[in-house]
Amino acid sequence: MDEDLIEFAKRGDADAVGRLYERHAARVYAIVRRLAGDDASAEDLAQEAWIRVFRALPNFRGDSRFTTWIHRIAVNVALYGERRRKRRGEVVFLTPHLAESGADPSRPLLRMEIERAIDTLPAGMRRVLVLHDVEGYKHEEIAEMLGIAPGTCKSQLFKARAKLRELLQPEALRA
Repeated sequence: MDEDLIEFAKRGDADAVGRLYERHAARVYAIVRRLAGDDASAEDLAQEAWIRVFRALPNFRGDSRFTTWIHRIAVNVALYGERRRKRRGEVVFLTPHLAESGADPSRPLLRMEIERAIDTLPAGMRRVLVLHDVEGYKHEEIAEMLGIAPGTCKSQLFKARAKLRELLQPEALRA
């Protein structure tokens, strides 16, 4: 279904553009929200991602799935937005929202506890954890996106998981 809409959108069909947006807007927003950490930034970044998607649409060849392609654009926009804010001296928090990532909704307290634990991780660990464990990127892809070595990515993920295990242990086991 996306294939037909993409072809029509490439030819300037406003209805096709609108339908593509409606079908994928929630996913793009969820991606940038996890990486941006707040709703206002996420709204701006999602809008910027869609602008880039529709500007680049004529060049979309279909080598990958459309959802994969827009996902990559959204992640790149969010990461670039974070770097831009850091250069301007703004504080950036990376807050993944596990509710959107498939965490068991029947265990909301556990989900909240996991989110709080992830929020306490250093930014580098958080980014790698979200991109790898939540978004499903490979170490090489994450390394390229973040401008780090794949070994650094693996190390950050290992440390992030270890820290999460420590933070999520019951109090009695930590003592």
